[in-house]
Amino acid sequence: MRPDTPAAHTAEAERLLRTAAQYPGDREPLYLRAAAHRELAGDRPAATALYDELLAGEPANPHLIRALKAANLWEYGHEAEARAIIDGLRRARPSDASVWEITAETLEAHDELEAAESTLTEATKLLITPPWDDLPHATRSLITTRHRIRRMLALTHDEWDDLADRLHTGTVGLDELHDPKRLWSLGSSDPAELQAEIARLRSELGTYRTALSRPFPVAVLHWPEPELDELLAAYPELEAEYPTYRAHLTDIEASLRELSQAGTPNLGIVRATVPSYEAFAASESTHPSNPDLLPQYATTLAARGRATAWPPARGAECWCGSGRGYGECHGGETQG
Repeated sequence: MRPDTPAAHTAEAERLLRTAAQYPGDREPLYLRAAAHRELAGDRPAATALYDELLAGEPANPHLIRALKAANLWEYGHEAEARAIIDGLRRARPSDASVWEITAETLEAHDELEAAESTLTEATKLLITPPWDDLPHATRSLITTRHRIRRMLALTHDEWDDLADRLHTGTVGLDELHDPKRLWSLGSSDPAELQAEIARLRSELGTYRTALSRPFPVAVLHWPEPELDELLAAYPELEAEYPTYRAHLTDIEASLRELSQAGTPNLGIVRATVPSYEAFAASESTHPSNPDLLPQYATTLAARGRATAWPPARGAECWCGSGRGYGECHGGETQG
């Protein structure tokens, strides 16, 4: 069976829902992935039911869920309800750039380019403050989408478009990637034009691949001190991995810096707990004392959307939980 058939997407949605029942702490990201598969299967009402089920509780990111629900509703004829949700999101002024981007792309998908552009401009003014070169990935993606829509509207570049150009790392510039006339070249019989379009598409594909890798970062485990004490009391075989709590924190920062210097993108930290780790060990039919299980546990937590990006944003608290700013805590340590 091909993985992109409706039946395959339905089966994957059911698998994710079963996993959510096993891991209640991961219910929200797993439900969102299941809803996406239900949409891909063509069962949009069932996807809406999952969004509603999440919203009936106390979700961690209700704005994101509402944005996804609005996009889904509009696709199967519930335009008025979708518009009402979008208007509510704009009034709420969420701090999550992805919420704004999903909302704008929903408007764009239904040929409301002016509304999409004004939504993204509103978000840009709300979310972007100097220093402009230290923006999170989601915010960079937002201004890149804004750049593309403004090109479609033939609007003159402004300072945010210039910023998007500067931050773009692809070999083909944004103005060329977002040129509406590119569509015409797809019907060309000129080999040179077709070859140039292939090069542009490859560059764009590389950007999308980078974006798609974001939910699954290279992650390092962080055991808060009480959790680490409990872990070592139960499984003293792991003391070789964690001789002291202070050494554990130092190793985390050193490992992430080493990975960063080697060019590894999209680094993150995942918070470990003993009950979650023991449940993961049981699911893998392995004893928790097996140190080879630790990196697998970290990867699984990251894949479930549990990672926090490293390094922390400028001025943010340190990842270790000390309450101090990152630059005054582990971010201030000398590299060695």
